[in-house]
Amino acid sequence: MRIFICELIGTAMLLLLGNGVNCNVSLNKSGQKGGGSVQTGLAWGLAVLLPAFIFGRTTGAHFNPAVTLALAVEGSVKASDIPYYLLGQFVGAFIGAAIVILLFYDHFKATDDPSVKLGCFATGGTIRNTFLNFCSEFVCGFVLLFAIKGIGQVSGADKVGLNYLLVYAIIVSIGMSLGGLTGYAMNPARDFGPRLAYAVLPVPGKGDADWGYAWIPVVAPVLGGIAAVLLYSAIPFA
Repeated sequence: MRIFICELIGTAMLLLLGNGVNCNVSLNKSGQKGGGSVQTGLAWGLAVLLPAFIFGRTTGAHFNPAVTLALAVEGSVKASDIPYYLLGQFVGAFIGAAIVILLFYDHFKATDDPSVKLGCFATGGTIRNTFLNFCSEFVCGFVLLFAIKGIGQVSGADKVGLNYLLVYAIIVSIGMSLGGLTGYAMNPARDFGPRLAYAVLPVPGKGDADWGYAWIPVVAPVLGGIAAVLLYSAIPFA
């Protein structure tokens, strides 16, 4: 239960802040509308950083099924713990998005374009190409896990909290370099939980949840993350 609770709260915080910045810069009548990709990229990095230093010592601060499953394949996560991680992450993502819907409810009412509203919660290819969209999310998942594993090459990073700042840098780097392709989900819970919240909760003037695309940000980052840890494990660093 400790894993479940910490991953739930941490992932909820991540999506509260992450979906929050999407709404902040996109919805009409928001005081920060038009903040742009730089604000979004920095804020998503911080959205990961804040819960990471709160829960890092307890669960490793995964907040991402792609991280959990890749580390399980590697052997760093026990198989018996996987359900607690995944359930906490998906439920937490839904809760975080639900809070955002409540807080920005009037701003959703003031915004006419349903695609803008969906984009506050769910990712999608800016140019729809199933193969390339899948490749984008695969590569993002790969870089995320490969870089996270690479933090271990920094001596003493975990003792002074530098590891959390490096995770922040990883998120910001991927987002600012590749985010324009698909919205860089990198995280099945980050996309599925908010997409589900958008679909079932009363978002004013919403449109379709685009479930036809939803499998890509669920499957591709997981496969990319697994490929990353397998390659990293095969490299003779020492």
